[in-house]
Amino acid sequence: MEALKEGFFIMVIGMGTVFMFLTIMVYAMNISKKILDIVNKYFPEAELPELKKKREKTDNDAEIALAIAAAIHKGAGVKEG
Repeated sequence: MEALKEGFFIMVIGMGTVFMFLTIMVYAMNISKKILDIVNKYFPEAELPELKKKREKTDNDAEIALAIAAAIHKGAGVKEG
């Protein structure tokens, strides 16, 4: 019975340590986010023209449909039986 109490005590200590560490980590991440928001407000990153082009919404539904049709066609030819 003594071993069970000791094991339970060690488990509580371990879980408490992990809980405290995770709590401190969450607060540290929130603080760093706030600091980085302030830094980015005064020193914004420069946008590259290539990235601006990629961010623009493109209509590629026809290409997606073509790729799906090609995959189905190729998959249908593989199955024989």
